[in-house]
Amino acid sequence: MPVSGPAPELTFADGHVERGPGGEMIAAMRREMAVMYEGLEFDGAAMPKAGPAELGPPHGAFIVGWAGEQPVCCGGVKRLPDGACEIKRMYVMPAWRGQGVARRLLHAIEDRARGLGYTVLRLDTGPRQAGAQRLYESEGYVEVANFNGNPVASFFGEKRVGPGPTPA
Repeated sequence: MPVSGPAPELTFADGHVERGPGGEMIAAMRREMAVMYEGLEFDGAAMPKAGPAELGPPHGAFIVGWAGEQPVCCGGVKRLPDGACEIKRMYVMPAWRGQGVARRLLHAIEDRARGLGYTVLRLDTGPRQAGAQRLYESEGYVEVANFNGNPVASFFGEKRVGPGPTPA
């Protein structure tokens, strides 16, 4: 159950996009997206890939955020052909939304991307995810051209970062 009041304390650990808590949250995300974007073929040929091969070593990562013993969020990073990276599969369990969890997850993913040597981070989001776009823009992502061919996305963002952790 979510904590009321101050933002919950979170820890982040390596996870897997297809099994365990990470896989369960990705399955929940897929169900939400199927309702949000009727007819979406999440694994269709036109969709950018973000499975274990992309979100795993040596050029990618996937993390799970925990509030105590409960997994509450997840997301990953994958390498793009031009040497930048793309943030993928960011998801916060519905009961934990509105408490700053998504922002902290984004910071944790950015930190992981820096740790992998990336200085250019990209992401996208769809037209029915205005809150996600607001978060990304408030965190310094500027709109760029469609870099991944995602047929569902309406916002494509990029942020240049230096070494070190994301400022709180």
